[in-house]
Amino acid sequence: MSADAVSRRDMLFAASAAAASAAFARPLQAAAMGANQSSRDSESWIDAAIPDVTHRMVTTNGIRLHIAEQGEGPLVILCHGFPECWYSWRHQLGALAKAGFRAVAPDLRGYGRSDRPEQVEKYTVIDDVADLVGLVEALGADHAVIAGHDAGATIAWQAAVLRPDRFRAVIALSVPFRSRGFGTSVPPTTLMPQTKDAIFYQLYFQTPEAEVAMTRDVRQTIRAQFYTLSGDSPPSAAGRNFAAGMLPRRGGFFTNPATLPPWVTESDIDVYAREFSRTGFRAGINFYRNVDRSWELLAPFADVRVTVPALYVAGTRDVIVAANSQFIAKQPAMVPNIRPPVMLEGCGHWTQQERAPQVSAAMIAFLRSL
Repeated sequence: MSADAVSRRDMLFAASAAAASAAFARPLQAAAMGANQSSRDSESWIDAAIPDVTHRMVTTNGIRLHIAEQGEGPLVILCHGFPECWYSWRHQLGALAKAGFRAVAPDLRGYGRSDRPEQVEKYTVIDDVADLVGLVEALGADHAVIAGHDAGATIAWQAAVLRPDRFRAVIALSVPFRSRGFGTSVPPTTLMPQTKDAIFYQLYFQTPEAEVAMTRDVRQTIRAQFYTLSGDSPPSAAGRNFAAGMLPRRGGFFTNPATLPPWVTESDIDVYAREFSRTGFRAGINFYRNVDRSWELLAPFADVRVTVPALYVAGTRDVIVAANSQFIAKQPAMVPNIRPPVMLEGCGHWTQQERAPQVSAAMIAFLRSL
């Protein structure tokens, strides 16, 4: 074995240990509970559009997260996906609060009002898990149920693997459990398909062209993605032609509809468009630029199962479900306490928005059963 290979192996092991310790150790709250606490963290505000939801900033794991919260009772943390923000859980915040739970939806690192570290390598799945461990502590709780959609589901699953003492149950929407975060025995990007005509969406997100294309017309980017990946778009829609997450290299993958489906309004699109017009998409897609690094850092947990109770909810027309059918089939073996999956007929990728009443009901039933 070459000296370079040994050096790389040793560096990766050291990086794994250091990064994992952030999720396993009690995160230092740099400005929490004392004279050094920022006055900004203690401030809260109300958005007139949803007056029952309270907003504030919370310091955790060396950064500040913006959170939206509603209700009192056992803590439930709701993690959004891409390109979303806390607002994607707007329906569940009220439903969970009414059911007797304290629902908290953060803007994950890089999104919305939360901090956006400059370094690309600060967006691994372990960084996100460490943020959420610190958030539980900052909220004065011993533990929480964690729920996630899309990339937020990947984070939620790994939070349950790394810190079952803090996250007593997990609810995953769209993305099933995959060991090491991506379910591969070699670096994930080496297995992501690409041809002269098409490229896997996570590889596309790693290119500078992705940022340029999405930023060109932010509102249209959000609007077209929400429609094309929903259960309401016809099979002939541009994005419906890609197989297993593939995007055509020539562009034009998403269809901007004349009218939106009934589950999302133009005002909803405005919320997302305002956030990403201000922040850009770079920090959000940095999660995908770290898929290999996250995979490397999770090496010590490659064969660890999810031992806490779990619920999986997905739409039958979700392209992520189609791309991950093998992992969905393996879930009972890797997640022994998983409940029967809730598959929503005709629902696309935006699970908790497309089928808000059904998702809220399934979550509440699961939470009450714990």
